Order: sequence, then structure tokens, then C-alpha cells
Amino acid sequence: MIWIKAFHIVFMVAWFAGIFYLPRLFVNHAMAEEEAVKARLALMEAKLYRFITPWMLLTIVFGLWLLFDYAWAAFSQTWWLHLKLALVVLLIAYHFYCGKIIRDFASNRYQRSHVWFRWFNELPVLVLFAVVILAVVKPF
Repeated sequence: MIWIKAFHIVFMVAWFAGIFYLPRLFVNHAMAEEEAVKARLALMEAKLYRFITPWMLLTIVFGLWLLFDYAWAAFSQTWWLHLKLALVVLLIAYHFYCGKIIRDFASNRYQRSHVWFRWFNELPVLVLFAVVILAVVKPF
């Protein structure tokens, strides 16, 4: 089981590396004025999204493996696990919403300012803090 946990953490770190950087690209894209810069950023966003999506899927697969083989039996009656899983679902929705933003940028339909994207960029950081604290401290 320790190998499954190790792979889960490695895939999660890879996913988070991309999910932290992708919204920073959105900030730059929203600020860009030259079409060549916008095109380059759109290409970078799409490639990064395609790169991190398999890491997300592997994080989910190994997380479910841990959940069903270990965590559910041990912690199914605790609130921290339910809250952690809810935050993971929120992060998955965030990931797919980033895909929508990429499509909007690619077709010049985005509606948000660079300031909005700066705030949007903070959500996965908050989720990471909460999930790690819940998984390690198991506060309730």
C-alpha cells in the first residue's frame, strides 16, 4: 500500500505543478495585446493542459485505490475524509473549467480581466493547504 500512496503523491505533485502554472498563463494572456503573444500563450496553455490531464487522472486512480483498499475502511466515519474528497471534486471541476478557459482564449471569447485570473490562480493553493492538513492532521 505504501507504493500506491507514493505514486499517488508523485502524480498529485505533477498535477499541481501544472495547475499552479496554468492560471499564471491566463493572467499573461489576459494582459497580452499583440496577436502573436496571444497565439503563443494559447499554444502553451493547450499543451500544458494536455500534459497535466493524465497526471490528474492518475492521481484520481491511485487515490481511489487508496480510498477503497485502505482509507474507507479506516476513516469512513470521519468528517476530514469527506471534506477532503469534496475538495478533490472541487479541484477536478477547477481543472475542467481551466479547459473551458483555454477554449475561450483560443477563440477570443474570454471575458475576464487579468485581475480576476490572479484571484482565480489562488484557489488551488488554498485547496492544497486544506487537503494536506486534512490528510495529515485528520482534525475531525
